[in-house]
Parts: sequence; structure tokens; C-alpha cells
Amino acid sequence: MDPRIVARLRCPVCAAPLALAELPSLRALRCPSGHSFDLARQGYADLAVGRVTHDGDTGEMVAARARVHGAGHFDFLTAALVDAASPAEMGLIVDVGAGTGANLAALLERRPGAVGLAVDVSKAALRRAARAHPRLGAVRADAWRGLPVADGAAACVLNVFAPRAGAEFARVLSPGGRLIVATPAPDHLRELGLALGVDPRKDERLTATLAPWFVREDERELRTTLRLSDADAAAVAAMGPSAFHAGAPVRGGAVTAAVRLSVWRSGED
Repeated sequence: MDPRIVARLRCPVCAAPLALAELPSLRALRCPSGHSFDLARQGYADLAVGRVTHDGDTGEMVAARARVHGAGHFDFLTAALVDAASPAEMGLIVDVGAGTGANLAALLERRPGAVGLAVDVSKAALRRAARAHPRLGAVRADAWRGLPVADGAAACVLNVFAPRAGAEFARVLSPGGRLIVATPAPDHLRELGLALGVDPRKDERLTATLAPWFVREDERELRTTLRLSDADAAAVAAMGPSAFHAGAPVRGGAVTAAVRLSVWRSGED
């Protein structure tokens, strides 16, 4: 893991700085108090202490997500995320709910001086994220229980189709830092019958979770039409919450993609 990323991590037990310890048969992150967290063979560190509040994506869901990203169906969203992040944000970019790390890797490609931290509770996702980019580190952590990141260490936080922890986002962002959030619009993927799971009051709930700490700086809706084969349509269905609910097989064709992208800054700036 890049030393610049390790320097911004904190022990999830005592909040002390972590350092990379490398022994002949062990690579681990350790704090001065002796708390130690092994680096998995795939390169990520498990910094989740105790039970996580949700299980995250299964291996099958992650594989479906990788197929969809690999086919370029959500490139429109990745490009918008890259553009929304300020060119000046060249420090640490933290992606909370990073999945395979595809979006974070794209941001790092455009910012040679930046490093990235992918945070997720899914080990299957982190195995892929840890290999997504040379300047990307991956850790398992539950944002609801606290991010293992130092106060003010992040220049930018990404939150794409993932749970939000406003207080933690505000804590880890540096002064003037930027929070970028992507949520599905009510008619997102409606042709696949998946829009039924999108709360029409999602924007109200988004504001309620972030407004105590952030001010919305910008917001726009991204809309496009996906041309999906039957196999890709099945992968889109399999990568989200609908994967837990068996239903009729989905069919490919022209499918609406509608995403709300919002940019937030700390209310204290």
C-alpha cells in the first residue's frame, strides 16, 4: 500500500497513526499501541472492528458490476465524477462504497499527484479494488461505525450509490474539501423493472443526511440510454439490491439510465 495512503490511516481501535510492518511472512498495518491488521494476499486491509452494519455486495454482485463497468455502460457517470472533482484536489481521494474501484481509478488517472482509498464492507469488492490502480489502497470499514482515516485527511470524498454517513464525511474532509454524491433518479433502469426500488423521496433523504454538515454547491441530472444485450441487462440487474430478490428474467434493449449528481462543501467553510 502506498506510504502516502498509510500515513493518512488511523487505527480503528484507538485512532493512533498506522504504519506498514513488513516481515518475511507477514505484511500488516500496526499502531504504536500494538493493534495489528493483516494485509490480505490481494492487497487490502481489514480495518472493520466488530460486526459491520450490512454485509455489502456478494461475489456474484461484484462480478456483475465488473462486467457492466468493463462494457462501458456507466462510463457516462464515471466521466461526470471525474469532471466534478476539482483539478486542485491532488491529495487523498476517499471513495466510500467503492465497489470494484473503477470510478476511483478513473479519477486517479486524471490526477497524477493524487492517491486514492477505496472503502467498502465487501471483501469480494475489495479484492478487485486493491488491484484497480497503482496509487489506490483498499480497506474494509463500515462508515456507520467510523472511517479509519485521519481528521481532515481527504481532499475529496466520493459516494456513489452507497450509504452515507454525513458526520464522518465531514470529519475526514480537509477545509474546502469536496463531497461528490451520486444517487439513482426515480426512473433509473425503469425498463428493467428495477426502478420500483428507488424511493421517490430519495433527494429529501439525501439532504437530511448531509445538510447538518454540508452545503449543496451544485446538482445536475445525468441521463442517457443504455443499449444492453440480454446478458448485460442480467448483469445490471444482478449488481444491485434487486439481486437479492429472484424475479422474472430481464431482457435487453434500450434502457434509461438516470443519475443525480450533487457536489457538497462543508457548511463551516
